[in-house]
Amino acid sequence: MYKQELKIYLLLIVVALLQACAAAVVTGGATGIAVATDKRTTGTVIEDQAIELKALRAFANNKGISENAHLNVTSFNTMVLVTGETPDEALRQQAIDIISNIPKVSHVHNEITIAAPSSLMSRSSDSLITSKVKARLLAEKNVSSLSIKVVTDKGVVYLMGMAGRKEAETATELARQTGGVQKVVMLFEYTD
Repeated sequence: MYKQELKIYLLLIVVALLQACAAAVVTGGATGIAVATDKRTTGTVIEDQAIELKALRAFANNKGISENAHLNVTSFNTMVLVTGETPDEALRQQAIDIISNIPKVSHVHNEITIAAPSSLMSRSSDSLITSKVKARLLAEKNVSSLSIKVVTDKGVVYLMGMAGRKEAETATELARQTGGVQKVVMLFEYTD
């Protein structure tokens, strides 16, 4: 298992370094823009990816969670959002304990609901909402859309990232005005 984790970390480092090279060499390319505008350091981007991988691996190795729950893990600047469903409070708490014990996790936002796992139709609807919100953010010149993660669960849109207060308010308003959005939850780290 140790060798497999080491390979994953090395792969993440190589990908991050390649993206950094692309930013320096290919100005104007989508990858270069994404890396150049991300307010996190390359090391933090890698750490966020590692946190998500460790969480998903731990959930897959936990029979209770893997067989009875549907969970999503999103990390931004080592702050973790956990969404989805578990059938009871004990399993919900077990999932949060797993996330909380991952090294480098600074804070956990627990948005797990007690319910049966969501349907594929519901998840598809959430994916569509996420795409629409991302498109609106990308079209807005006063929002650094590549520094904001959009997660949708049961029609609730979670906005994570590093932004100034005005930028966060603009992003939130754009998300609220998007069809299908039930509610918007702001999980920003403010830069001003």
